[in-house]
Amino acid sequence: MSSDLSSGFSLLPLPQIHFGPGRFSLLPGLCSTYGKHLLLVTGRSALLRSGRLPALSEAFARDGFTVGHVTVDGEPSPELIDRTVSSNRGRLVDVVVAVGGGSVLDAGKAISAMLRQHQPVERFIEGREGVIPHDGRKVPFIAVPTTSGTGSEVTSNAVISRVGPGGYKRSLRHSAFVPDVAVVDPELMTTVPPGLTAASGMDACTQLIEAYLSPFASPYSDAVAISGLEHFSRSFLAACSTGAADAGVRGDIAYAALMSGIALANAGLGIVHGFASSVGGLYDIPHGTLCATLLAEATRENIRQLRLLDAGHPALMKFATVGGIITGETSGGVEKSCDRLVGRLVAWQEELGFPRLGEFGVRPEDFDSIVALTRSKGNAVPLDPDAMRRILVARL
Repeated sequence: MSSDLSSGFSLLPLPQIHFGPGRFSLLPGLCSTYGKHLLLVTGRSALLRSGRLPALSEAFARDGFTVGHVTVDGEPSPELIDRTVSSNRGRLVDVVVAVGGGSVLDAGKAISAMLRQHQPVERFIEGREGVIPHDGRKVPFIAVPTTSGTGSEVTSNAVISRVGPGGYKRSLRHSAFVPDVAVVDPELMTTVPPGLTAASGMDACTQLIEAYLSPFASPYSDAVAISGLEHFSRSFLAACSTGAADAGVRGDIAYAALMSGIALANAGLGIVHGFASSVGGLYDIPHGTLCATLLAEATRENIRQLRLLDAGHPALMKFATVGGIITGETSGGVEKSCDRLVGRLVAWQEELGFPRLGEFGVRPEDFDSIVALTRSKGNAVPLDPDAMRRILVARL
């Protein structure tokens, strides 16, 4: 089942995308089209773990680049962005290149967006008091993911976090912030540890499902999401175990993450990502881990609410389609396919040991404030506070 065309749709631009094993070697040449003064944003370990950072540095030096280097540890805070922008505003930067996981790509995207501004980044973060619109001016930006999760290499937003009481996890967003170039090389992902592979993979899976079920979905975003789910389902468990070093397996998950970014950018997301904003702003929980621990229960609750609303609801047919793709079983009709989907998500949750919310300090007495902060206009069905609490209680 696909979304209809009665209300039309609009599409965000895509970067120039280079996908496939060995494409990382294209990076110096791609950078040179913008100039020879480069700001490189990386994590603290991924490139070192893969052994590729020295070779990349040598390639840049050989081609005559001047390179500034910024390392990102954890999800980007407004202080990190402001500090980096301040220290680099006085030097020429022709292009910002981010090589790393979703947090690194978001940091690079935000740095690119703020180098030509003269206000703190918090002034432009959506949902903040006194927010002002960004004018879209940025330094050219190249995104190179080393994990398969957020799809930030093709989206127009950078998630910025301040964690703790009164904290938030919200986006700096403008259509101009879509990276100019995305280089997706599965070989960069073969050394990602199993736990991170599982968490980031479940982020991609959540994005694919939520975008497919979004009331703002279109036939375009549906096709993208379905394609991503097909590749994800055939290689996810292998990527977390025996196929971790297989570039073909990693390619499936990298492709799924890429498709999830395109789908979410054009259709929006649901309740799991609503909680990612509210819970993620209050507690130091990695984004992928939060998605992984909530997806099964959120799917169960969405299906429950849809059945109460209308046993023939079109969204139930879409959940059934996802169930057929993920489990490989299509017999028994819509109800059985929906139940099998929940069962498979629960099985992954148990097999891969996704931690519960309580392990990060979430308490029952926090639920009212969490629910009050949670928004999910892109969810498959409206959820009242009691429904949202049931999801949290089930994963405490």
